Amino acid sequence: MKNNRNWMIPSLKVLKEGPIVPVIVIKRIEHAVPLAHALLRGGIRVLEITLRSDVAVEAIARVSQEVPEAMVGAGTVVSTQDLEAVTGAGAVFAISPGLTPRLLLAASQGPIALIPGISTASELMLGMEMGYTEFKFFPAEAAGGVRMLKSIGGPFPDISFCPTGGISPANFTDYLSLDNVVCVGGSWVVPSRLIEEEAWDRITGLAKDAVAAAGKHDFGMLGI
Repeated sequence: MKNNRNWMIPSLKVLKEGPIVPVIVIKRIEHAVPLAHALLRGGIRVLEITLRSDVAVEAIARVSQEVPEAMVGAGTVVSTQDLEAVTGAGAVFAISPGLTPRLLLAASQGPIALIPGISTASELMLGMEMGYTEFKFFPAEAAGGVRMLKSIGGPFPDISFCPTGGISPANFTDYLSLDNVVCVGGSWVVPSRLIEEEAWDRITGLAKDAVAAAGKHDFGMLGI
């Protein structure tokens, strides 16, 4: 967001920390910290812990406290109450699947960056009216994918995106090749089965493979 003086970390800086933002669902709280370490070993620092389980807010708090080298944020933030809860838990950014004027206003006045979700030009324009310049494009594949983002790039050249939804090893580099895409969000590096099996080394391997396949991009503080 332009000219926001309250956010601890600007939204563009969050997105530039690496090419892959894992979309994480934590079902058992004891998995939160080991999973964060596994992803860090694989070269992924930005972690989106979604509010899709009863332990999500606690997971954000634990990773924030016990894995300070990670940049922990919250996904599936759909209300001002969600935003308040994850801010209190220590999240440094929030990602929403869509946007509402109330949520945009609350986040613009709060301490953590919001990356709101859009899938149409009209939604994008609403976000821009409130000063936002970085967005989640969701659901990416269902909403037109790479072709849609190429089209949006014409009338909105100064907007940056993190597409999420249907992103996979087969297509994520196509998204990253676009000028208006900074990073992609996906769950393929954190499969629920491997989390349940506590197969942390295998998750590290998936993260390493994804970062390597992304090629040479500006990974900010990762230094790779």
